[in-house]
Amino acid sequence: MRKPITAHGGITTPTIGFLVNPVAGMGGSVGLKGTDGPGILREAKRRGAMPGAETRAVRALKRLSTTASSFRVLAGPEEMGATAARVAGLIPETVGRLNSGDSTAADTQTTARAMAERNVDLILFVGGDGTARDVLAAVGDRVPLLGVPAGVKMHSAVFGTSPENAGHLAGLFLARSPAATLREAEVMDLDEEAIREDRLSARLYGYAVSPFERRLVQNAKSGAQAGSERDLDAAARQLANTMQAGCLYILGPGTTTRRVADALGLPSTLLGVDVILDGQLIGADVDEHALLHFMGNHCQWPRSSPRRRPVVLPAGGHGFSPVAASCFSPPAF
Repeated sequence: MRKPITAHGGITTPTIGFLVNPVAGMGGSVGLKGTDGPGILREAKRRGAMPGAETRAVRALKRLSTTASSFRVLAGPEEMGATAARVAGLIPETVGRLNSGDSTAADTQTTARAMAERNVDLILFVGGDGTARDVLAAVGDRVPLLGVPAGVKMHSAVFGTSPENAGHLAGLFLARSPAATLREAEVMDLDEEAIREDRLSARLYGYAVSPFERRLVQNAKSGAQAGSERDLDAAARQLANTMQAGCLYILGPGTTTRRVADALGLPSTLLGVDVILDGQLIGADVDEHALLHFMGNHCQWPRSSPRRRPVVLPAGGHGFSPVAASCFSPPAF
């Protein structure tokens, strides 16, 4: 059943809780598979990672502002939401305060809990699966949740497929559009330590009440259907057999893309990015810097050049491919 919009002073004014994990996604660009924990964050910074969550937050809020004509914003303190809201041209009311240093999971939970206690109609958060876990742990099913994708791990079904789509859906929900319904959405997360050991260990943390519009949000990660294993193996062998000499191939994360490496008799990184040229693995588990280096050395433009064109094989089943978002060629699967 749809959550009623809060009335303020006799006027129906929807209220959004806006929460940013400012360090979300920092580990991805430097090949760390995530940014959970202070030790990994320190290592990401040591490797030169730069924050990017605020930029995505502003993009989402600007789109929200064009969709919903009137709403109130309760934002997390400073870099946890208020700063991005001001950059987007909004006047937020700040909830909570941020101690010195980087924000933590405890800060996220405390701020989300305060927003729920203020009876916001929706919490729009910016981050990845770890942030989704923290917000869900704080508010449960008391408040609808919607995520702006900004993390490394994106397996939960609460995320818009882009910052703009998340903002658009939030606006539809606040405007009480019949296009935005509510559903129960899975909140998943992967064990980062297992990922760094090339093992996949996923856990379902619960179900969030979340706005839904089929074209604007991602689906949950899906398993293989009967017969699809043989089909995927055949497709992987076909791609491996038709790889062109002199063409750079970028294999994104996931079990589907691993089949291509298997067909070539090459090792691969389960949840990383590998680079193949002329049937040889020239880069394993590369970070953003290394990937751009390979593309700069081996790719010729214009993009239509068939012999020097990166090919991206996205991890399928849940709507996101971090590599596909970074490169220019259409996916091969």
